Amino acid sequence: MIDDAKLLETVISEFEALTHIPRPSGHEKAVSDYLKKRFEEIGCTVTQDEALNIIAELPATKGCEAAPRTILQGHMDMVCVAKPGVIYDPLKDPIKLVRTEESLTADGTSLGGDDGIGVAEILTAMQHTEEHGPLRAIVTVDEEQGMSGARHLAADHLKEARFLINCDSEDYHIMTVGSAGSVNLDFSRTLSRRESELPAYRIAVEGLLGGHSGERIGDGRGNAIRTLALALQALEAHGKIEIVTFTGGTARNAIPPTAEAVIRTGINEREIVNVLVAEEKRFHALYGTADPGMKFAFTTVENAGRVIGEAEERDLIDLLTLLRTGVHDMSRLHVDKVETSANLGVVRMDENEVHVAFFPRSSVNERLDEIVCEAETLAALTGFSLVVGTASPAWRENPKSKLRTIMAEVYAAQNGGTPMKIESIHAGLETSWHAAKNPELDMVSIGVTTTGIHTPAERVDVTTIVPEAKLMMETLRRIAQEKA
Repeated sequence: MIDDAKLLETVISEFEALTHIPRPSGHEKAVSDYLKKRFEEIGCTVTQDEALNIIAELPATKGCEAAPRTILQGHMDMVCVAKPGVIYDPLKDPIKLVRTEESLTADGTSLGGDDGIGVAEILTAMQHTEEHGPLRAIVTVDEEQGMSGARHLAADHLKEARFLINCDSEDYHIMTVGSAGSVNLDFSRTLSRRESELPAYRIAVEGLLGGHSGERIGDGRGNAIRTLALALQALEAHGKIEIVTFTGGTARNAIPPTAEAVIRTGINEREIVNVLVAEEKRFHALYGTADPGMKFAFTTVENAGRVIGEAEERDLIDLLTLLRTGVHDMSRLHVDKVETSANLGVVRMDENEVHVAFFPRSSVNERLDEIVCEAETLAALTGFSLVVGTASPAWRENPKSKLRTIMAEVYAAQNGGTPMKIESIHAGLETSWHAAKNPELDMVSIGVTTTGIHTPAERVDVTTIVPEAKLMMETLRRIAQEKA
């Protein structure tokens, strides 16, 4: 049996080899070729599909041929970002690995621990698990941008397997057993423009916390776009307003912390300020300590430009106030876990068009269907066109999972009886696509503890590398004792 020191060096060596290969999403040919060769070197039969996914088969150890097949799955691409001032070409430059006793980091860039360390754990487990049933490694491309590797993976590669261990989670102490599906909803409308002589003002919502629309949606934070739309609606009760521009948000999957509009109106400035003060008080009464920094900014504007049509202005405000943002429903299986939510993520307006990005998530696919139906109705009522993107399916938790039971028992045995935390997450994983192609797969997701992912502060906790490898390897040994 491999000792802990050698196990650690093996995982880090496999990971370091990956850091030498530039591998941003959409540019995985070199790393895919490397992984094909590496899996072949450890005794696997390897398929490289048209998408450049790697599928590697390893026979069972002697006497375990009748055990059920287990898939070990991760992704080969990474998010490539650098600190300001750091010269870094993600298509050409390797990651400069920095190792201490406590952590693995990169010098000035993201590390690629998501999911390079997971792939390294898979390679290690396939080399050093002394007793295992038939194994299949699946390492996909493009997880970070569009999950096209998982989407295009042939369903046949997910057949003839009973268990799947995804190695793309971020906390050794947590086992993920479900994830949310999602769908992109994009509203758009052409605009007409006309001249106006009314005074012009900029109204902005500032100081909100924002955050990831999956991880932070349950924190009760405000949405700057909807807050601004409600403020404009409140102003309309005091007189006519005309919209020059309305913009907000940075990404559909990020809660917008800021939004701003330039309007023209004959309402006097003192009355506008009074309305904004009242709306600010209403916001804080609703959100309290969950989003305490919100404030309105109000300034005059010179040479503001032309305004959009009256009906277009009315329809835009209606759409932005009626799209239901935030938490829709809580989980029936886990206390304080979100089941369904939606985020009003981006509004962009130019001279001729306005675009609105709306992003619902749910661990129940039928809930997404309902939200799409509501969006189609709202689009028809407000004169917007709606493009419904390809839905990413939910991976729904299986409370009768055999794999979940085995792994929880192994973790507890290896951690002095301390139970492993088990949760479903309100974000997407590739397991959603695997579940859609083979609903009978018994799946969990685990991972080495990693923080600061997708940033130059990304850090892998070295002290969790060996425990994670041993958790996987012992789970595979336990599975080898199961009957297929």
